[in-house]
Amino acid sequence: MAIIVEPQVKNYINGKFEINNQDIMDIVSPLDGSIISNLPLSTYQDVDIAVKSAIKAFPSWSSKTLKERVQIFFRYRVLLEENIDELTKLIQLENGKTYAEAKAEIEKGIELCEFAVSMPQIIVNEIQEVSRGVECKIERKPLGVVASITPFNFPNMVPHWTMPNAIVLGNTMIMKPSELVPLSVTRMAELLKEAGLPDGVFNIVNGGKEVVEAICDHPDIEAVSFVGSTKVAKIVYKRATSNLKRCVALGGAKNHLIVLPDANPEMTANNVVASMAGCAGQRCMAASVMVGVDKVQHIIDKMVEEGKKMVPGENLGAIISAEAKLRIEKYITEAEKNGAKILLDGRDATVKGKEGGYYVGPTIIDQVTADMSVAREEIFGPVISIIRAKNIEEAIEIENGSEYGNAAAVFTQSGGLAKQVIEKASAGMIGVNIGVPVPREPFSFGGWNESKFGIGDITGRSSIEFWTQNKKTTTKWNPQAQTNWMS
Repeated sequence: MAIIVEPQVKNYINGKFEINNQDIMDIVSPLDGSIISNLPLSTYQDVDIAVKSAIKAFPSWSSKTLKERVQIFFRYRVLLEENIDELTKLIQLENGKTYAEAKAEIEKGIELCEFAVSMPQIIVNEIQEVSRGVECKIERKPLGVVASITPFNFPNMVPHWTMPNAIVLGNTMIMKPSELVPLSVTRMAELLKEAGLPDGVFNIVNGGKEVVEAICDHPDIEAVSFVGSTKVAKIVYKRATSNLKRCVALGGAKNHLIVLPDANPEMTANNVVASMAGCAGQRCMAASVMVGVDKVQHIIDKMVEEGKKMVPGENLGAIISAEAKLRIEKYITEAEKNGAKILLDGRDATVKGKEGGYYVGPTIIDQVTADMSVAREEIFGPVISIIRAKNIEEAIEIENGSEYGNAAAVFTQSGGLAKQVIEKASAGMIGVNIGVPVPREPFSFGGWNESKFGIGDITGRSSIEFWTQNKKTTTKWNPQAQTNWMS
């Protein structure tokens, strides 16, 4: 199926695509460096227009029953399946993923919708006779207008982390996609309208920093979710909460994979390399540091073999921008200058016929020390640093030394050693012989430390608390009920 991309991305407000006369920026495909469209750099006024639309839509939408609201998402889920090839190719075009990775992202979005439509079976109002003739009831009510700020690395999946749950629960939403990848969210809006979502319930405002600041500042937005770098996550969290909003902001990561000598060599090498290079390493769950405990050289050798099978432009996707490619390669060069050993070098990668694209090959760096920048800072590319440790205690100490706390994993055949890592690793998501330990619905996604700011998680059951508020009702109808302190 051919992908049709409009020359101008537009904001989506009150069920219509529109644009005002304002500054624009080019959208570049990382596959070959070509300009594929452009988008408006919207302003506070554009956000305000979208918020007014969402406010207008809220009373009617929130008054529908939960079962009525999920019917639209049943239809929307079917549309995602019917259009999966087109949506997959759209992700490829704007993000640079391989076809398989992009399709897997859509499939995860479908799974997220399936969780949203299960809400009527999950959310049951609590009612209890708390005293003779007196009942207490708790109902979950939507907040109102909410906002979601999403990143470039998952143009379709991360918007589905927030949009289905927030809207099914009765809220109306403003979404600000990454200015680098606005096409997938635009297509989502079209499919939602086709599924029957009323105008104004879902709105898109494109742009950069000014839109983010407007969302944080707007007095009629009740809650904000954010996914991106730790630096920006902190700014968004502080600004949103200072304006008395709920906020959960997911930041960066430096995930450590602890490999013990008894680990299955083939499974470990496959998992570590797949975690490091999948989605070109541009995911917050990617393996970034491998802590090799004692005698693991045989596993490292297999990792190099597996890494050589990852070919840019074939089974390894592109880096999002020229700037990102340059930054990643600078980390590799700096590590080499500081004494690290490059076992597999992905610098200066090119793809025949796509010489203008942005590619970094799989890179494995050995003899890294914990003080090097490649060991401490988020690289966000297909690069893994190997730090050697004498024992499991030292390995855990190295993992705990990271300021981040998104994910960690251990590779071993010993349940006891695995349990030791599970208990002592300072991370919100732990894997045992799994390189990308992403929880599946209904379990929620979220890290610790400098990887997340705010209470609760962004997906799964935890998200229900974030997108709703409790209304408590106490009722007494029986006049003969004994008088007590509740009277």
